[in-house]
Amino acid sequence: MTDILYIQQVKRLCDDFFSTNGYYPGMFVQTFGCQMNDRESEKLQGLLLTMGYKEACNEEEADLVIYNTCCVRENAEKRVYGKLGYLKSCKTKQPNKVIVLCGCMPQREEVLTEINRSYRHVDIVFGTFNKHHFPRLLFEHLTQHKRVIEVLESHIEDEEYSINEFDSQTTRFSPHKAGVTVMHGCDNYCSYCIVPYVRGREKSRSPEEILMEINALVSDGVKEIMLLGQNVNSYGQGLHNPISFAELLTLISEVPGLRRIRFMTSHPKDLSIELIEAIKNCNKVCKHIHLPIQSGSNRILEAMNRGYTGKQYLELLERIRAAIPGIAITTDIIVGFPGEEETDFSDTLEIIQQANFTGAYTFMYSPRKGTPAADLMNEVPKEIIKERFNRLVEAINALQSTHNKKYLNSTVEIMVEDKSDKLKCFTGRTDDNVLVHFESEKDLTPGDLVHVKITGYKTFYMIGDYITTLNR
Repeated sequence: MTDILYIQQVKRLCDDFFSTNGYYPGMFVQTFGCQMNDRESEKLQGLLLTMGYKEACNEEEADLVIYNTCCVRENAEKRVYGKLGYLKSCKTKQPNKVIVLCGCMPQREEVLTEINRSYRHVDIVFGTFNKHHFPRLLFEHLTQHKRVIEVLESHIEDEEYSINEFDSQTTRFSPHKAGVTVMHGCDNYCSYCIVPYVRGREKSRSPEEILMEINALVSDGVKEIMLLGQNVNSYGQGLHNPISFAELLTLISEVPGLRRIRFMTSHPKDLSIELIEAIKNCNKVCKHIHLPIQSGSNRILEAMNRGYTGKQYLELLERIRAAIPGIAITTDIIVGFPGEEETDFSDTLEIIQQANFTGAYTFMYSPRKGTPAADLMNEVPKEIIKERFNRLVEAINALQSTHNKKYLNSTVEIMVEDKSDKLKCFTGRTDDNVLVHFESEKDLTPGDLVHVKITGYKTFYMIGDYITTLNR
């Protein structure tokens, strides 16, 4: 039976449920982790809607609960385990509640062992390589009344077809924005990172399929696209007709009706002059690059297997800013990597000032079993990590506040994202990804491009007043 037929079979089961209970079963999907996980959750939720499920407000009300998981950091896993523990009591009261665990966590052997030992109430478990077979796994559980665990070690078929096969069933969390996955996996093997082990090797989608998906999204009202991949700079390698990420950006920028293009994440060692020129020349590509540095210490960067030095990173920023004046650059930084000394951390503080970042995601190092860094013995004491982390956040916040201050009394272009419950208050983002809260007497719609005068600023957002709506 094909996956499409499994969708139809589950739909019949949901119709039978309605006939018996007077309502369709409710589902609740919660995402942990990155924007790629968000996109995959949208696909799963879309499949469930197609199969007859309705959205529930929370886990307690839902007849089916999905946790789409992340294992990049230990805290994310602990949150999932806490959620699963809570659902055990819910399952006692609602024995027919279906609990699903999917995503990156199940790809780790120790997680599967823990699920089998302590969380036997979880009904369906699958990983990152067979998420497109969810309709079959759900049908097997519902009809055979047994636990279904299927975690593959790698792609065993052309997943690209399977992913696109279900695009018509995809729902979206935002009416005007959508993520589009351009590639899966990573070949970099940074010493601290579990992603290559749970997501597999790099695999790019064809530009034809990507453009088909984007055109369909734009036809459905999407104005802004976020291109997603663990390392988008490597896009196109391994395709039958190789294509660079810069060439892909150029093709996407020609899609009629699309207004903004964003992408993440870029690896510094792979960011080419060609890509810089594409960002410069494609007016739909937002002038913002997220470029993780992770550390300012050359010694730590080498231990992380990042493939560049602090000096090389700064030289890359100079090339980017020379070509695209005013571009915003954000980053990722890890504090407390094994062996990090105070001098290493001082190098990080110094380089973030030289780089003049407009924002950063900051993390305390989290050892991941199975990665080379997890076997390093010279751990940094937790109290030192916390103290350094606080200093780092203070430095980054100051840079971000300075960046926002420069907009004071200026007029900026905003894409409307949301309307507050408070009348006349709206939220949107600038081209360089700064959040703006503003007031408008005119009723605006998500996706509208407007001019806003900035009247105030905080560390993480700006405040403004609506001026006019742009027609384009």
